[in-house]
Amino acid sequence: MKILGMGNALVDVLARLEDDKPLSDLNLLKGGMELINEEKRNHILSVISELQQRMTAGGSASNTMAALAKMGAPVGFIGKVGDDDYGNFYMEDVRKVGVNTHLIQKQAASGTAMALISPDGERTFGTYLGISAELSVDDLSEDTFSQYNYFYIEGYLVQNYELIESAMRLAKNMGMKVVIDAASYNVVENNLDFFWKLINEYVDVIFANEEEAKALTGLEAEGAVKVLAEKVDIAVVKTGAKGALVMCGDQLVSVPAMSVNLIDTTAAGDYYAAGFLFGLTRNKNLEQCAQLGILLASNVIEVVGTRLDDYSWQKIKQTAEKIISSQNE
Repeated sequence: MKILGMGNALVDVLARLEDDKPLSDLNLLKGGMELINEEKRNHILSVISELQQRMTAGGSASNTMAALAKMGAPVGFIGKVGDDDYGNFYMEDVRKVGVNTHLIQKQAASGTAMALISPDGERTFGTYLGISAELSVDDLSEDTFSQYNYFYIEGYLVQNYELIESAMRLAKNMGMKVVIDAASYNVVENNLDFFWKLINEYVDVIFANEEEAKALTGLEAEGAVKVLAEKVDIAVVKTGAKGALVMCGDQLVSVPAMSVNLIDTTAAGDYYAAGFLFGLTRNKNLEQCAQLGILLASNVIEVVGTRLDDYSWQKIKQTAEKIISSQNE
């Protein structure tokens, strides 16, 4: 089973804060994602100039595809980058981890996501979309979609209603399973009716954390997962330190989190989706899929940023094989 992802192709610029004062100074909501212009991006860069920084290819769906590629899954990614240093870095970084890229590169400024990491590990994004936001219906190709079985899309793309709905419609017409991650609670709140339109008409699998699920349904995790499961094949509500709830039909599975040393929550949801989809595309049961999601998420939150070293991936894959072989279907 092959998975095609689509999302904002961004370069993450990560900085660890000594305290949360810069968030207040920059008028950024802790734990949220705010779309910013180039001027504010440059202001953030000046504020964090004295802090230790790291740069990686990012964007929610891109992170998920990169993690799946490291697990050995065949994946592709559709996105748009600029013909600049950030864009060239992005293309090299995602190809290096094994993602089959379907990227459009144009003479423009690439998107960047300023990830500010609080001392408690919570991350706050100021995202300058740049050329990534100009991904359009004209960039969608039946030839590309026909190579894959699953279509994974990040909820952050809802800034372009025509694109996200056209892509989902194309995927369904090609016989693909459509998967969406709810992205961020404030994104859900600002586009609630459209999210429900997508869920009702196209989505087969949905991922949401507790806040996103509540924004969608008005309910706490267990009530939310039941409401969502009435609309889609599989509903996943991630419950942070408690683990995750997964529901398919009448079957509800609760899988606890692992005990870890939390450093940075950046990409935790992206990696959870990667682990879950890795199990799903190998026809594993709900509990195994959830365990694989928690395995990957637990590892990425123990490091700063969205990339793990080869030794970590080796250990992850060994543990994953134990999970996969632990239960009969």
